[in-house]
Amino acid sequence: MHTDARTLEDGALIEGDLCIVGAGAAGISMAMEWIGTPYTVILLEGGGFNYEPQMQALYAGKSIGDPYQAPLEVARLHYFGGTTGHWAGWCAPMDPINFQKRDWVPHSGWPFRKEHLDPFYERAQAYVELGPYVYDAADYEAKYPPQQRLPFDEEKIWTKMWQFSPPTRFGTRYRDTIIDAENLHLYTYSNVTEIEANESVRAVAGLQAQTIDGKRHRVRAKRYVLACGSIQNARILLASNAQAPAGLGNDHDLVGRFFMEHYEMGGAQLILEKPDPMPMYAFRLDGERPPSGELALTEQAQRKHRILNGTASLRPGTFPEEMRSFFQRFSEGALGQRMRSDEQEGEEPQRPPNRPAAPDEGRRDYRLQSRAEQMPNPASRVMLSTEKDALGMPYADLHWKLSELDKRSMRTFFEIVAHEFGRTGLGRIQILDWLLEDDTTWPSFLSGGFHHMGTTRMHEDPKQGVLDANAKVHSLDNLYVAGASAFPTSGAPNPTLTLIALSLRLSDHLKHKTR
Repeated sequence: MHTDARTLEDGALIEGDLCIVGAGAAGISMAMEWIGTPYTVILLEGGGFNYEPQMQALYAGKSIGDPYQAPLEVARLHYFGGTTGHWAGWCAPMDPINFQKRDWVPHSGWPFRKEHLDPFYERAQAYVELGPYVYDAADYEAKYPPQQRLPFDEEKIWTKMWQFSPPTRFGTRYRDTIIDAENLHLYTYSNVTEIEANESVRAVAGLQAQTIDGKRHRVRAKRYVLACGSIQNARILLASNAQAPAGLGNDHDLVGRFFMEHYEMGGAQLILEKPDPMPMYAFRLDGERPPSGELALTEQAQRKHRILNGTASLRPGTFPEEMRSFFQRFSEGALGQRMRSDEQEGEEPQRPPNRPAAPDEGRRDYRLQSRAEQMPNPASRVMLSTEKDALGMPYADLHWKLSELDKRSMRTFFEIVAHEFGRTGLGRIQILDWLLEDDTTWPSFLSGGFHHMGTTRMHEDPKQGVLDANAKVHSLDNLYVAGASAFPTSGAPNPTLTLIALSLRLSDHLKHKTR
């Protein structure tokens, strides 16, 4: 069922068993799980079914930390289907190490292991229209003989496989199913502006919502789930400060903190010694996209070098000349020592031609594009602005903050990759100048993937996380959070598959409690 909230009478009351706030990948996948149950589920979406400038403007905000690559209202979409309206479809599970406590990564560790999430990953595949939950490179080698991994040291580098969603646009793929479900009640143009707690501030008593034309309505349910994305989830909690001055769930000043992104940036240029199409690592943006691989560091290598997780995709072509540094070849045992290839004392290194390969000889030139984990950093945070939107709600300001460990990890990653290309004689790596500079210096083209994570992290200790292991706000008995804002660490993969898996896990938990 669907209702345009603008048609409601001012002051209307909406009641149900479960209220999900936000109709993106997390909210829609959760709602789908409740179809046909005996429970009334309310799904609130702040926008309509299509992009509208005045609705999108409600997601505006300022970047007041390290330079973020886009205005906040560009990185997110405020309508039914959410940010799946512009996602690229990259899907892979997080690695086991991402769930573990790592003594060299402050604030790392999830409240459960990857094995616990695997059954939910398997179910999540269907929501993004993927096949079997298989991400083993050996499986693809056996199935597609031309798909062969590079012969690198298996203790250092492995091939992380990706599957590609069409990509699934949740707003169109699941719209009719949601509307036709008798026990689901979708309200569009319903923007939650405040969460009201009971007198003891131990449970949610209701939600205040508003339309863009000023009409107000109230929502009351037994349980509530915030599924609006990392920035908006934090914004709503912080702005709900009538009864808790610091915001609901913010007893220990953690709401909004630990904001994480994947910085997706050029790190190195690869020139192969011999032309090779490298089909397993082929990168395609358009047309058919079979599973493909990226270079990734093994858990053993991450532990040895005490660095964060990361991967690199191989993309045909070269970087602009001004982004390059000298070529390097790493010999066995020389990791970390930047040496010029064929170096002669007092002479500049000779660069191979960077011309496009002829059709009959394959490619020689590839750009290595990073997909890197960010250290969970409490100084990287979402805060409320002093300025307010058209609904009278404070905007969110983003103070994105990167660390020395972030940059050192990326540099070490590319040094290890360079070492392996040199050791095997497959090619030469040209690490870009910006990555060789001081660990605290970041370039003007600092870029993320619009992968917002953190801000309401899970942790069993309420002094270290906003949510418990079941994604319930520690201090509130009936408020839960779905989506990537619950991530304690970001890992390297795009977050969509993981956030859907977490949403399905939360849905199962709530069904069990509702019985």
